[in-house]
Amino acid sequence: MELLKQKILDEGTVLSGNVLKVDSFLNHQLDPMLTMQMGAEFANRFENCRVDKILTIESSGIAIALATALKFNVPLVFARKKKSVLMNEETYSTEVFSYTKQETSNITVLKKFLPAGEKILIIDDFLASGEAAVGLANLVRLAGCEVVGIGIVIEKSFQSGADKLKQAGYRLESLVRIGSLDDCKVTFL
Repeated sequence: MELLKQKILDEGTVLSGNVLKVDSFLNHQLDPMLTMQMGAEFANRFENCRVDKILTIESSGIAIALATALKFNVPLVFARKKKSVLMNEETYSTEVFSYTKQETSNITVLKKFLPAGEKILIIDDFLASGEAAVGLANLVRLAGCEVVGIGIVIEKSFQSGADKLKQAGYRLESLVRIGSLDDCKVTFL
């Protein structure tokens, strides 16, 4: 997606530890037009799939997942990283390690929002080690649902996540694939 690549080059910042900071349009402040175009692109890439729900993890994936859900005209469910006192019903939970935050979270979804047999499209902002996507896929499996695909806004192809997901048999669609962040420079594949 050329518009996204240009936005990354214009506004992204490479930090130490292979971290790409894109908080001016994706992770803190949002570019609404770009967000809607990303949702449309995911809908286009997965148009041949039956999608009953979109699933993401809070918080940065929610906006893109919502834009995608609007295009598919299906509900969006997001896994919570902290269980609320209001979540007093049965849940599905799994642990996920965050590369950026260097912490493990127990992500949770209420069972009533993932009824067995549904076709689920997972959408997230970044793919590095693949932990978030694998965790979301585990929730889908626990629910007796099927992952029809995983859509990622920015894939760090030099890390293990994409290979892990493909080896597990998941269809992966990334809007941009980064080959390197060496010397504080973004190199796309």
